[in-house]
Order: sequence, then structure tokens, then C-alpha cells
Amino acid sequence: MKSDAHILIVDDDEAIRDLLHEFLKKRGMHVSVARDSEEMQEVLSRTPIDLLILDVMLPGKSGMEICREIRMHSRIPIIMLTAVTETTDRVVGLEMGADDYVSKPFDPRELLARVRAVLRRLDTSGPDRRLEPTVYKFAGWTMDCSRRRLVSPDAVRVELTTAEFNLLETLVKSAQRMLSRDQLLELVGNNAAYGYDRSIDILVSRLRRKMEDDSRSPKLILTIRGGGYQFVPEVSAE
Repeated sequence: MKSDAHILIVDDDEAIRDLLHEFLKKRGMHVSVARDSEEMQEVLSRTPIDLLILDVMLPGKSGMEICREIRMHSRIPIIMLTAVTETTDRVVGLEMGADDYVSKPFDPRELLARVRAVLRRLDTSGPDRRLEPTVYKFAGWTMDCSRRRLVSPDAVRVELTTAEFNLLETLVKSAQRMLSRDQLLELVGNNAAYGYDRSIDILVSRLRRKMEDDSRSPKLILTIRGGGYQFVPEVSAE
């Protein structure tokens, strides 16, 4: 994980911005702040950002709208903040492409743990990774884990969010094995990333929309009734 990661906090609550700015800065991170989408775009236009902490309730464009727009052109990790604890709101956030979801009020230490977990999963430069295959091929697809890249049989790069790529990588490495939702949560990192098994279903649905010819009749990722999911194709590693 990058020890000097640059975090952008977008929240219209000045107290929360100041609190998180100081808290994360003291723990070795670079921190920028914005109070709405316009200030966020100004920051993004002038400096690279490693992770975005995005409040749902913002003046002007909502956090949900911003998340959806960002996902059209970027895979930057997004952790959403909300004062609403309804499961449906968490589902919508994940459907929009968020990598994690934290409800207000929150303990800054919990948010820090989630930030570190997302960044750790994004980092592929660790020495343990060098001993593993980095390129996997299946059903005409090519997945390059070191470059975080997925290429279709038609040689088209398919953009995946951090969460989507992490789940696909887990499924591919366990090809032809049935994995329960609990196992997937554990392998992908449930404590700091997704938090409840419905999120696995959402991520699988997102992967199917991007990878399957017909997401209603999947051939790559099958649902095992009463069990979980199975990645079907034969996989070769390089």
C-alpha cells in the first residue's frame, strides 16, 4: 500500500472535512478537500488522486450522481459517506460503482482501516505478488493482474472498478470451484470492503453486464442455487 497516498475528501460539512484532513494527514497521507462537485473537479484537474471519500448528500450534484459520472471514465477507488443507513441506499451506491460505504456517524479509525484496505487491494507491487502468475486467460479473455487490465475476446479493454476486479480475480483463481458468498466476502475482504453478502450479488451482476453476451443467461459466472457462485471456464496462467 502506498504510504503517501493522496486522498480527496468531498463533503459539505466543514467539521468533517477538517477532522478527516487532520486525522489522515497525521497518518502519513496527502489530503485534499472539496465541498462540492465543482471544487472536486478543480482538485482532480491539477493533481492525481489515489482514493476519493465522497459524501452522498452534497449541494448541487449528489454523491450518487458524481459517483456515476466518475465511473464512466475512471476506476479511482470511491468510499461513500452517508447519514442514511438504509440497505437500499447502500445497494444503490454499490450499483453506481462505489468500492465501499460508511455510515455517519463513524469512527475515523474505522474509515482509516477501510481506506487502507482499499488501497492495499489496489496495490499489486508487493513481493508476495511476484511469485504468483500475473496474467490469466479464459474463454478468449485476458486478465492482467499486475496492470489491473481486462481485455475481451474482441481485444477491447473492459473497464472494471477496484471492487469488480478484485472479485473477478478471486473467482478466476478459484475457477470451477463453487464459492459461497461468505467465502467470497472473506477472500475479497469483507471486513473492510463490502460488509454484507448482498454486495457480492451486486458485484457479480455488474461483472455479468460487462462480460456476458446475455447477463440473464450467464456462461462465465454461474449462480449455484443455495450455494454461491462458480467461475466456469478453463483458466490458463502465465
